[in-house]
Amino acid sequence: MITSLSIKNYALIEKLSIDFSKGFSIITGETGAGKSIILGALGLVLGKRADLTSLKNKEEKCIIEAQFEISKYNLKDFFEANDLDYEDETIIRREILPSGKSRAFINDSPVNLQELQDLSLFLIDIHSQQQTQELSDESVQFKIIDAIANNGDVILDYQKLLKTYKADKSKLNALLKKQSDSGKEQEYNTFLLNELVSAKLKSGEQAELEADFEKLNNIEVIKESIDKSLVIANEEQFGVLHNLNEVKTALQKIAPFSTEYQNLFERIISLAIEFDDVSKELQNCSEKLLNDPAQLEMISQKLQLIYNLQKKHQVATVDELIQIEAELSNTVLELGNIEEEIASLSKIIDQKVIELDVFSKTIHQNRSNAIPVLSNKLISILETLGMPNVRFNIELLPSETYFSNGKDELQFLFSANKGTDFGLLKKVASGGEMSRIMLAVKAILAQYSKLPTLIFDEIDTGVSGEIAIRMGEIMKEMSTSMQIFAITHLPQIAAKGDSHFKVFKSTVDDDTQSELKLLSQDERVIEIAQMLSGAVVSDSALNHAKALLN
Repeated sequence: MITSLSIKNYALIEKLSIDFSKGFSIITGETGAGKSIILGALGLVLGKRADLTSLKNKEEKCIIEAQFEISKYNLKDFFEANDLDYEDETIIRREILPSGKSRAFINDSPVNLQELQDLSLFLIDIHSQQQTQELSDESVQFKIIDAIANNGDVILDYQKLLKTYKADKSKLNALLKKQSDSGKEQEYNTFLLNELVSAKLKSGEQAELEADFEKLNNIEVIKESIDKSLVIANEEQFGVLHNLNEVKTALQKIAPFSTEYQNLFERIISLAIEFDDVSKELQNCSEKLLNDPAQLEMISQKLQLIYNLQKKHQVATVDELIQIEAELSNTVLELGNIEEEIASLSKIIDQKVIELDVFSKTIHQNRSNAIPVLSNKLISILETLGMPNVRFNIELLPSETYFSNGKDELQFLFSANKGTDFGLLKKVASGGEMSRIMLAVKAILAQYSKLPTLIFDEIDTGVSGEIAIRMGEIMKEMSTSMQIFAITHLPQIAAKGDSHFKVFKSTVDDDTQSELKLLSQDERVIEIAQMLSGAVVSDSALNHAKALLN
């Protein structure tokens, strides 16, 4: 319940602070006195957006602060989930700065508007004449029936399962589309993969093949050059080896004479050894050289295959082709596994369909049982509110679609008078009838669920006399288990409140201000008398007011 509200620099309010009590509170005042301003301030506390027009003095910030007693609301999990400090006496503060920026705090912790709006759902429920149209919304109608049917837990389990079911369905559809789209792609990828696999590519082989190709392709020139080199090296009288040995012998004779000659002699020895080794290598190369046209053709074909593959895949090396082969292998394998994955996922979805249908059946049955209870209770209350011939025909229609709250569709049919056909509530119910139906619904819901503080904003429009008295009695009954506010112009309802607040305007130094005041018993008699007879209060109006209060 809300225990206090303070407003500073908002609209026509310069400064206001008021405490509220549990039970049934009445708020009255002349049209334009500022009742909507009070609701607007509460709206800001509950997370509605604000702008600079909210400021009375544009140079100062606006501060609205409300204190709530929330010990019975089971909100500790909410506070923990949003990383907020929990207090049984929770304070919400909203500030609007002259710059136009807005700030919000819960127990002095800064929060965003979404967090404030989420919390407000548990705190205050404001109903006006316009908002009674919500009754025509199918989702609201379902919430009413489900509260009576005690469907809360089973719908929660259903929604958790539905979320995973939809995720699996989405994944399955993506797989099926991928399978459909990849039919030709799979065939082409497999062709490309087989082409690369059959090429039997090895890292570094291109350079080796190109070197071997150059050798075999120029074998005659190579052999001629090597053989000529061997002749020059090994000829008996004039070969390089023979001449090196001659030089070595000559230097050997003079080597002992000086270090210089000794060094030259040693260098010639090294040169002779190295050249002898080169000569032997040339001999080996000559012996290995074979004219093999078949081998040359095979190497040429392999190189041409590599060049063609590089051109097709727009790469320059064999290593890149090997990488593409690995990627294609993974792609082909993945696409090949789609069918198996589809089959597995389809089984999971089929099982979830069975479970969803079980939940849906339970939800449907509970609703079917609750509908007569709701209908009878509505009729019983509305008969006392001047609708003696009211009838409801609430049709629950099974569907094949999985909605967010089950597999049912709903038609909330209504007839207010004898001899008239049933029609959809939103089409045939008048504004006054909708107001009374809304009050009846809230009275019924109060018996089945823990509602937040309820504020009825002139929900009694269009009714008077005994009907107004009965509406006041219903609100009074509801207030035994919850906090109720009624903003009203009807003295019959105003007299039923446990406490009575008056909104009025005053003028201070040519400045108009709205104020909210808790009335004493005597002031309350006068206020209700004025509601009965106008500004000039007669003795009969006073007596009537006292009678209503008693």
